[in-house]
Amino acid sequence: MVHRYFGPALRRWHGGGQPVYFKRGYNTCHEECSVPNVSFDDFPFEYPARSRGDFRIPAVEAEADGVRHTRLDFVSWRALEEKPALEGLPAAFAAPGESATLEITLSDPAAGLTVRLYYTLFAGLGIVARHQVAENTGTQPLTLHNLQSASLELPALPWEMLTLYGTHAKEANGQRFPLHHGVQRIESVRGSSSPQHQPFFALLSPDVTSDRGLAVGFHLVYSGNFLAQAELDQFGMVRAQIGLHPDGFAWQLMPGERFTSPEAILNCTTGGLNGLRQNFHQLYLHHLMPPRFAEAERPILLNSWESMYYDVTLSKIERQAELARQLGVELFVLDDGWFRKGNSSRDSMGDWRCNLRKLPGGIPAAARIVHGKGMKFGLWFEPEAVTADSDLFRQHPDWVLQTPGYSMTQGRHEYLLDLSRPEVVDYLFDVLDGYLQKSGIDYIKWDMNRPLTDFCSLAPGARQGETAHRYVMGLYRLLERITTAYPRLLIEGCSSGGARFDPGMLYYVAQNWTSDNTDGHDRLAIQAGYSLLYPPVAMGAHVSITPNHQTGRVTPLDTRWQAARLFNLGYELDLTLLTPEEFADLAGQIAQRKAERRWVQSSRFFTLDLPGPYTGWAAVAQDGSRCLVQVFQTRYDPLFAHTPVRLSFLDRDGLYRDAASGQLYGGDELATLGLTAPLIKQDDAATAWELIREPG
Repeated sequence: MVHRYFGPALRRWHGGGQPVYFKRGYNTCHEECSVPNVSFDDFPFEYPARSRGDFRIPAVEAEADGVRHTRLDFVSWRALEEKPALEGLPAAFAAPGESATLEITLSDPAAGLTVRLYYTLFAGLGIVARHQVAENTGTQPLTLHNLQSASLELPALPWEMLTLYGTHAKEANGQRFPLHHGVQRIESVRGSSSPQHQPFFALLSPDVTSDRGLAVGFHLVYSGNFLAQAELDQFGMVRAQIGLHPDGFAWQLMPGERFTSPEAILNCTTGGLNGLRQNFHQLYLHHLMPPRFAEAERPILLNSWESMYYDVTLSKIERQAELARQLGVELFVLDDGWFRKGNSSRDSMGDWRCNLRKLPGGIPAAARIVHGKGMKFGLWFEPEAVTADSDLFRQHPDWVLQTPGYSMTQGRHEYLLDLSRPEVVDYLFDVLDGYLQKSGIDYIKWDMNRPLTDFCSLAPGARQGETAHRYVMGLYRLLERITTAYPRLLIEGCSSGGARFDPGMLYYVAQNWTSDNTDGHDRLAIQAGYSLLYPPVAMGAHVSITPNHQTGRVTPLDTRWQAARLFNLGYELDLTLLTPEEFADLAGQIAQRKAERRWVQSSRFFTLDLPGPYTGWAAVAQDGSRCLVQVFQTRYDPLFAHTPVRLSFLDRDGLYRDAASGQLYGGDELATLGLTAPLIKQDDAATAWELIREPG
């Protein structure tokens, strides 16, 4: 099965771009091929295996009767009337007429392996969704060691690679570098997609800017261990792949059994990074995120963490909620501490019994206070974790991930429950269901504060090479049950911030806590990085106190607000500490957000190419009627006194009025000359322009 092309659409293929083969030394030859001198070492396989002379990175590896050798030959193809669902996995969806799906069947009769490749092209987007289903069609057991969701052969061009790397509280930093010979890879073996590497990379032509150039993006709809890699071979060709991480993965298939890979999103554009951005945003808003929330106005929230930490009381809730009501806040979220015996992370996790000494009357009493002030009530959970000091751990120590014969590894004083076990998923559903049925909860913040270790299950008959993936599948089953039973429940995903911000979670939860770092300065880079993949409405962005609790940095209140303004707005501070001036400022921010929320939430989001100390982005209404431009000067630097802010995404034939000054600008003028970024004698200064398109 030969891969011919992936790129911008062609009107028709007439046979161009054919590979040319010639006899090479120190190589293998294949007389059964119809083309002379074919070498598998640079053959463009559609779905490659490392065997019979292809020594590059493989997409599939299987073992049958102790032999690891795979040869997949073409069997058939067919067009499907609709995009198939992925068994037990999140995936992009499409209504009839919104996509076209192709199924290709490959087979290795000797190994008893059949693989079906699925390609779905989304109408109007440069997006193809890819996944595979492997089936044991033989008579003996078969073990899969590798099944990449997408493998792509790209031509010999001077590609550059773009990834988003980071750590806790500093996620989604872009790095771009030329591909060199060999394999360049990013990965997670932490059991989640991780803050270290987003399950994404892009290959770019060297001339790519924000608004032009060929870019091919890869993103995995999965929340566990992944591998993303590109190999530049000895002849200049590139093979790029993304999928499950093969390390420690061994999935046994008995005759007749099937295994489905997670879905990979392949994104192609000639519109540069903003072209990638628009494709991803449209796909995730309209074909992945829960539809009931995609267009719904998201509530402005106050989270209790930085005002109470673990020391929660009804009187504090009453005081904070009353001030929040006066500001116009719409959702009050009670964070960690409500179930703890003490005021630390060392106990009670897993039991989820409210501490009635802290909250007499329990969670229903807290919810009544908040609802009585006209706001929605949210509650923090970390369902997957358990502490040693808990009844659950004492009663079911075998429910914890652990390696027999070794001490268990703690993180944040916690262990992790074995979600590969159905009885654990049932227990967690019953706990959450018990609260959701009768406690007046409108929103859940779903946290997970440590990486997975000790990838072993004590379940009878457990196959340890399957535990890591079965854990993620158990998480998805739990989320599916909760969201089906409570379709109007808004869930915000969180994993110490952005450690599990991925498309797999976005399928179940409509927003994610972008980072534990709420510093308005750092959030510019974090949110700009994530915005390459996720629409702003999917990102929680909070205004917090200064000095900032994570960085100690002091940032002006207006800058903190402007940094959060276009995203999913919330507040993370003690309202009792505000000065009257600050209180009035917050009330004005919230009123402004409500006035512009409808069009901002559905807007198209662009980042700006700006030099030196400037970062900028813009939101453009779907109908093009208005545009909100924000420029942040992260440090004062006289070398950049006349920086142009060019708006190439506006209609060049349109006429735009600055809402503040009344000044008129032509669209071509704004694209070519632009606005001038003001030079302000302070660090972390923000400037915003609202441009209204004149009728006609």
